[in-house]
Amino acid sequence: MPFVKSIAENARPSTILQQFPESGRLIMAFTEQLIRGPSSLTTAQRELIGAFTSGINRCRFCCDTHSATAEALGVEKGLIENLIEDIDAADIEDRMKPLLKYAKKLTEQPTRVTQADVDAIFEAGWDEDAFYHTVSICGLFNYYNRLIEGYGVKSAPQYRDFIGERLANEGYLTALDHTD
Repeated sequence: MPFVKSIAENARPSTILQQFPESGRLIMAFTEQLIRGPSSLTTAQRELIGAFTSGINRCRFCCDTHSATAEALGVEKGLIENLIEDIDAADIEDRMKPLLKYAKKLTEQPTRVTQADVDAIFEAGWDEDAFYHTVSICGLFNYYNRLIEGYGVKSAPQYRDFIGERLANEGYLTALDHTD
């Protein structure tokens, strides 16, 4: 049960943000641009970074939702859980590993990020655009994780695949228009 009475039991981030339309629309527009706009990272890779960040934070709602979205975009089912367990052992292209290690460190120990962490990203062949998107997605999903956990929102198991498909197909701006 959410912590405040104005939030329904089947709430999601857009449900909370609908109550604050000025900032809510800005946040959803930023999310849409960051995840689905132009980038040297694919939409699936960006969803993977978001789901991974949420998993590191142990935000089940966001991790499940964005894992399903990443899977709907072609990411292998179960990959995110494997990445959370051990990035190096996970079956993912080596090039993604420095981005994910960076997101993990930025989430868990932001003051301990070093130049070597950033250099590893560029040495893997990524550009500054990929770096920007990794940092921004990590920060955004840390925000969403705190929003969801702060409001006490929990997800029903059937919600995972339903909303994952919807986000993969429709994006984030339409989320404010849905009430289901």
